[in-house]
Amino acid sequence: MNGLSSFEYLSALCETTDKDAILQDLIRHFGRDVWNYAYFLTGRMEVADDVFQDVFVKVYRNLYNYRGDSTVKTWLLAITRNVVKDHWKSAWTRRVLLMGALTRRHETVSSTEKEVLSRMESGDIWKAVLELPDKLKEVMVLYAHHQLTVPEIADLLRLREGTVKSRLHRARGKIQFKLDQAEQALETRGRSR
Repeated sequence: MNGLSSFEYLSALCETTDKDAILQDLIRHFGRDVWNYAYFLTGRMEVADDVFQDVFVKVYRNLYNYRGDSTVKTWLLAITRNVVKDHWKSAWTRRVLLMGALTRRHETVSSTEKEVLSRMESGDIWKAVLELPDKLKEVMVLYAHHQLTVPEIADLLRLREGTVKSRLHRARGKIQFKLDQAEQALETRGRSR
């Protein structure tokens, strides 16, 4: 993929007409990004696994419908987002989540989302990202972790580029503020010893 545009890449793969080989290559190149994004959106490993499978089933069925309007990665993440939305709309999901919430009501379990993101990069930064409002958090994760460009994020989330830039700016400001607060708290503790 290094020098090819996404459309050229997919076109080159499609010349083989072996959909299985193309799918395997897409999973090898983008599977981790799809699963991580599904996990970020759902917060549950087993749901991310299901979404991952559903995404690549849809990709397999619609492989030759890829128009090249966006990068392959953006196309896959958009499909992932839509599959997650469909998943949350299903009555079965709502019932299972309600039952899970009732059975875990008194448990003290740390956020799975926090655990995964804290392992991804610097723990303090990702902790600050996790505390952001959802709109800012989603844009920051797509930008920082999935390395999408502002136009790609705007396309994926169906927002204007200016809105994405504004959210990124606000997210960075809030993260910096939280990191500064944490640093000041450490300095204060250090002086009191």
